[in-house]
Amino acid sequence: MPAIKPHVILTEEAKVSILKKAKPLEAWQWVSLSDANGRVLSTDVIASHDVPMHNNSAMDGFALASISLSDGKEVSLKIIGQSLAGHPYKGNVGNGQAVVITTGTPIPHGADMVVPKEAARLEACHEKNHIVYVKDNPNPGQHIRYSGEDLAVGSVALCAGTKLGAAQIGLLASLGISEVKVKRKIRVALFSTGDELVPIGRPLALGEVHDSNRYILRSLLSQLPCDIRDLGIIKDDPQALHDALDEAALADVIITTGGVSVGEADYVKKALSQKGEVDFWKINIKPGRPMAFGQVGSALFFGLPGNPVAVMVCFLQFVKSALISISGVSPIPERLTIKALSDCGIPKKTDRREYLRGVLSQKNGELHVQPLPYQGSGVLSSMSAANCFLVLPEDCKKVHPGDPVLVEPFGFQFGF
Repeated sequence: MPAIKPHVILTEEAKVSILKKAKPLEAWQWVSLSDANGRVLSTDVIASHDVPMHNNSAMDGFALASISLSDGKEVSLKIIGQSLAGHPYKGNVGNGQAVVITTGTPIPHGADMVVPKEAARLEACHEKNHIVYVKDNPNPGQHIRYSGEDLAVGSVALCAGTKLGAAQIGLLASLGISEVKVKRKIRVALFSTGDELVPIGRPLALGEVHDSNRYILRSLLSQLPCDIRDLGIIKDDPQALHDALDEAALADVIITTGGVSVGEADYVKKALSQKGEVDFWKINIKPGRPMAFGQVGSALFFGLPGNPVAVMVCFLQFVKSALISISGVSPIPERLTIKALSDCGIPKKTDRREYLRGVLSQKNGELHVQPLPYQGSGVLSSMSAANCFLVLPEDCKKVHPGDPVLVEPFGFQFGF
C-alpha cells in the first residue's frame, strides 16, 4: 500500500494528478429526449435528413421569380396564391407572378427570391385579384433559407462527448429524434464527518454546528449528471469511518468533508490510507490546504476540508473538473479566467495560491474587482455575496490598487 506523500504539492500539480485518474465512464444508456438535459452523448448523432428539409422563406412577404424584376424599376406582379405555414403553395410561379408567403414556409416552384412585406405594396384589382408592386431589385436567393443549411443529411449533428442543453436538445428534436444514447450518470457517495455536526432542524448545543457542507455539495452536484447517495453525518470514530468508506466504495466517486487535517480527531486520512490509496493530502492553496485525494477500490476519493468556503473552493477547483472528465464530456472546456483591475491593495504570502471572494463589476467600460472584507474559510456570507474568485498566483507578493488581477467569474466554470 502506497505511503502518504507528506509534502505540499502545487495546485496545478494536484489538478494534473487528479485528471490522470478521472477516466470517462464506459457505461451508457438510452434516455428519452425529454430527460436528456444535462446528459452527455455516448455516440455521434448523424442527421437522417436535411435541416431544413425544404428551401423556405426567412421573411413574411412575397415569393417570386427574379426574372419578373426590372432593374430597380417598379413592377406589378399578379398574386396567384398563398404559401402559408402548414399549407404550402403547390403550383408554379412564373414571370410576372407572385405568391404571398409566411416565414418558414417552403418556397414554391419557379420562385427564387422573397421580397419582404414592407418592401412592397399590395393593392386590390377587381374583386378577387390583387397586384403587388415591387420597386426594390433584390438579388436572387434573398431571404431564402436553403435545404440542409443547418444540417445536411449524413453529417454529424452532434459529437460524442457533447453535453446536452437547450440548443442541442432542440437540434435533436428538429431531426425527429425521441431517444438518445448517453453516458450513465456518475454515482457519487458523500458524507460529512465530525462529532460537532448536527442535522439541520435540530437545536444546537454548545460547541455544535449545523452540517451545511452536504447541502453545499448536493447543490453543486445537481449541476452535473450525477446520482447522489448521501450517507449523512459520520461521527469521529475509526470503525464508523471504515464502514462508511466500505459502503461509499460502491460509487464512482466518494466526497467527504472534515477529518483530513492534523487534529487529534481527524481520522479520515488515516482510514483512507488503511482502506485504499492516498495520493496527496496537502495543497499550496488558501482556503483548502488540507485536501486529500486518493482511491478506495475503484472509486476516486476526495477528502475536502471541514470549513464550508474551503469545501466550495476545493470542489470548484479540483472535484468539478474530475467529474466532468468522468462524465465523458469531450473536449473538457477550459476554466474561464479574465483580468480585472483591483479596486484596492491586497497583501499576500508567497508560495501559495489564494482564491479570494470578490465582486466583479464594470466601471467606465473596464472590469473591476473588489475583494470582500471577510475572507475566513468559515464565512459563508461572503461567499454568498461574491460573484467571482480573485486569484492570486503563487509568485504574487502584493497587489496594489489598480493592478490587473486574475478573476474566475462564477457561473462560467467549465461550461456547466
